[in-house]
Amino acid sequence: MVASRQDAWTEDDDLVLAEVTLRHIREGGTQLAAFEEVGQRLGRTAAACGFRWNSTVRKRYDAAIAIAKGQRQQMKKLGRIGQVATAQADTEIAEEPVIFSPPKEHISTPDLDEEQQIETAIRLLTNQKETVRKLNQLEQLLQSKEMEIKELREENDRIKKELETVQDVSEDYKALLQIMERARKLVFLQEEEPAKPVFKMDENGNLERIEK
Repeated sequence: MVASRQDAWTEDDDLVLAEVTLRHIREGGTQLAAFEEVGQRLGRTAAACGFRWNSTVRKRYDAAIAIAKGQRQQMKKLGRIGQVATAQADTEIAEEPVIFSPPKEHISTPDLDEEQQIETAIRLLTNQKETVRKLNQLEQLLQSKEMEIKELREENDRIKKELETVQDVSEDYKALLQIMERARKLVFLQEEEPAKPVFKMDENGNLERIEK
């Protein structure tokens, strides 16, 4: 039993839904069978796949659906599709008319036959899927580079703070050295200053110099 998912449809999910549904249309299968196959692949219910196809995805592939119908008719003429399956597919598609004009890249060239047109549509789907994959890779790379830039900025701020602290300590150290140098000079000057003579009076009342 396929679990019902509540997450949003991605571009890759829509591409899988389009590819499988167009294949079923081309080969004479029913859309219900297509939705069940997609549900198995994406882990969604067939009803969810059907709703997504009818409400959103089908509108993008008007030309591709027309090409797939033409392919189905050719295969029917060649006897490659069972009559019952073809009738069921015709009934389903008739009940769900397409009213959307596709983008220019989805419009087939009149010079191409139907086989080339369906191959062109498949290539467009494949190229779109590859483009989405590359875009996701670039987004992941961008996020990685943004994280690296953030880490480098934080490291730069930390180094700046450490450098400011070292500069403060250096200034304090210079001031201390200056104080010590001035103290050393004062002591040196005191040592170099000549001693003052000392006198004393002798018995006769004369002053006599005392040598130190």
